[in-house]
Amino acid sequence: MKLLVAEDEPKIGTYLQQGLTEAGFNVDRVMTGTDALQHALSEAYDLLILDVMMPGLDGWEVLRMVRAAGKDVPVLFLTARDGVEDRVKGLELGADDYLVKPFAFSELLARVRTLLRRGNSSPTQTTMKIADLEVDLLKRRAIRSGKRIDLTAKEFSLLELLLRRRGEVLPKSLIASQVWDMNFDSDTNVIEVAVRRLRAKIDDDFDMKLIHTARGMGYMLDAPESE
Repeated sequence: MKLLVAEDEPKIGTYLQQGLTEAGFNVDRVMTGTDALQHALSEAYDLLILDVMMPGLDGWEVLRMVRAAGKDVPVLFLTARDGVEDRVKGLELGADDYLVKPFAFSELLARVRTLLRRGNSSPTQTTMKIADLEVDLLKRRAIRSGKRIDLTAKEFSLLELLLRRRGEVLPKSLIASQVWDMNFDSDTNVIEVAVRRLRAKIDDDFDMKLIHTARGMGYMLDAPESE
């Protein structure tokens, strides 16, 4: 697998290149947006890792021009910006994921592998559906019975996890590690609050309930069988 890392901070760029190389990837590294665009258009990469703020062209402009050239290579943004508007801008331009600095290398590696698995799957598998709920994984949008449901980044990640493991009871520890990248603390109610908020958006206005609680075990997303 061949990756391009575009990062203008030398220490971070070297750290990423070394770590990803040790993980078995073939990694090219550049430090400007101009070089990133040139490489992305002239080489065949399996994934682009782009810093948002770079000399020459910023990451958004690189992505815009890569997509305009017809390349659908997966793109992961690295950004120091955690504003909703910045994340939405990147996703609307065609980014597949983003990671806010500072981050743990283990999380970056997990996201890289996830994006590469998506890239190797059928290109038609960009949406998931259960009952009347449709989820667009690329645009990160959810629609139920034709109604657009606005979700936060964490709510969408939680919904995606439940969808991918449909019919399975997921313990809080798994949800905490997959969505929040943290060990589960029994003293915190962050999982319960997140599920409650997601359920309010996904289920409360609809007769058919999709999110279910298995007391003392965890949560599951599934639709009742048709009678």
